[in-house]
Amino acid sequence: MPELPEVEVTRQGIAPFLVEQTVVDLVIRNGSLRWPVPAIAKQIIGQVIRQVRRRAKYLLIDTDAGTSIVHLGMSGSLRILPHDTPVEKHDHIDLVLANGRILRFNDPRRFGAWLWCELPEEAHPLLAKLGPEPLTNAFNVNQLATALAGKKKAIKLCLMDNHIVVGVGNIYANEALFAAGIHPEAEAGKIDIERLTILVAEVKQILAHAIKQGGTTLKDFTNADGKPGYFAQKLHVYGRGGETCTSCGNLLSEIRLGQRTTVFCGICQAR
Repeated sequence: MPELPEVEVTRQGIAPFLVEQTVVDLVIRNGSLRWPVPAIAKQIIGQVIRQVRRRAKYLLIDTDAGTSIVHLGMSGSLRILPHDTPVEKHDHIDLVLANGRILRFNDPRRFGAWLWCELPEEAHPLLAKLGPEPLTNAFNVNQLATALAGKKKAIKLCLMDNHIVVGVGNIYANEALFAAGIHPEAEAGKIDIERLTILVAEVKQILAHAIKQGGTTLKDFTNADGKPGYFAQKLHVYGRGGETCTSCGNLLSEIRLGQRTTVFCGICQAR
């Protein structure tokens, strides 16, 4: 599933082609996504796109009339293409622009979403209760300590809870906890402020690095692929269960936590 850096790189890739462009049509070939594409989504037709933003893993395409809320789900991708590009399987939606380009939404598994919101997005049910963005000052050690106070849940589960902080998916939760030297099963409410300070810094650094690495793939949003992928960065623990730790040489352990694969070093991340 695309995580926050992949979604942010998607935003960076498509925004220059969309902002200040007029929408002339919204072609919905298959509206049966995670939630049915509402008929009111076509209110974007005739509107000028003012900006393209990201909130958590949602992309927000703003116009004066409202906002299209797009989620890539597990397999979705967005591509900027000429308007006459042949339609392929799983090309469910085209946002057609007056300049002859289209924004094409492809989603083989159809777990993505294309919705419409006329209210400020903070009022939308999917966005109203989201926690702070991890790369902003709103995500800080005081906020995190307050959110974790008294919690007995494993820290990794809390780090992936969008009510606490948005967008820290499985890959980057594994990596941040390793970098901070915190066992993923550690009781969240018992982690001291010093360790939480390190964790906040590592989350920010790892996500920012992933986004920076993805910058080299921006050209892909105008070709037949359109997927930034998981960037050419060195992952220390994710996907490396049973291999040696890059820090101490110990064999990495792999468990299931919250139905997600969790990899850690029992020495570097001792409880």
